[in-house]
Amino acid sequence: MNGYFLDFEQPIQKVMERIAELRRTATSEDVELHDEIEKLEKKLEKMRDEVYRKITPYQRVQLARHPSRPYSLDYIHTVFEDFVELHGDRSFRDDPSIIAGWARLDGKSLMVIGQQKGRDTKEKIFRNFGMAHPEGYRKALRLMKQAEKFGRAIVTLIDTPGAYPGIGAEERGQAEAIARNLREMAMLRTPLVAVVIGEGGSGGALALGMGNRVLMFENAIYSVISPEGCASILWRDDGQKEKSAEALKLDAASLYGFGVVDEVIAEPNGGAHMDYKSSAENLQKTLILHLRQLSRLSPEELVSQRIDKFARLGEFTE
Repeated sequence: MNGYFLDFEQPIQKVMERIAELRRTATSEDVELHDEIEKLEKKLEKMRDEVYRKITPYQRVQLARHPSRPYSLDYIHTVFEDFVELHGDRSFRDDPSIIAGWARLDGKSLMVIGQQKGRDTKEKIFRNFGMAHPEGYRKALRLMKQAEKFGRAIVTLIDTPGAYPGIGAEERGQAEAIARNLREMAMLRTPLVAVVIGEGGSGGALALGMGNRVLMFENAIYSVISPEGCASILWRDDGQKEKSAEALKLDAASLYGFGVVDEVIAEPNGGAHMDYKSSAENLQKTLILHLRQLSRLSPEELVSQRIDKFARLGEFTE
């Protein structure tokens, strides 16, 4: 049972705790409580349907940030095989907020690159809460170029509140590193699939997001700014974050409608954190499908398709 519940999940928590209590009683006291447990499980399923069908945009943000949600390393170790991590940007240092290396999927070698937030306090500090420094983006680009050299596909897993805005990061060229990634990724002559698995924040997310296919989990978010940041800038009031979340259209369904993402990956009822295995299986199937389709394109067609995809986004007049 998931040990952390959001405010709107409290009714679900109470039923789950009651089921767990009855199971403990049945085991310790050798009492037959199967019928009562079955009734509560049916009630729980119905309650989940009602709660998650009506969630607001900001509640979706909370799900995307859920501390028990699968992170990049969770997917790397379940979706892929034979992962070998690689380190360093060959210029300054290794950035632990970005995990990258060779792996196998569908019997083929590929490069997988993911942003990692960290679970406990120690790991969160080590991973810098998933906020990459410029050397993290340079490491990612170095390994993308390596994959291109050997004609291997690239998969990126996006999950960050944004690029790290500290003084040191700015001194080492944070904006330049992100801009270079955008330019170089656009021209990569190999298949590239980007997946927003949790929180896709601003340029820090986009620096890994220039894919031939951009996929997004059902309860993930992808936005130019956080709802809290938007509320602070527009209304000087953090209390307007619900309004901001709705206006930003940062949910997967809205972004699919705008053509920003190419497919929404289904999550188990209640969110990816409720069932890691099902979430990983859904991601694996979707990745295999898109990588097989992209493998039929020539390097020139891959570059052209990627550029055309992003050139079509948005509205503008001349």
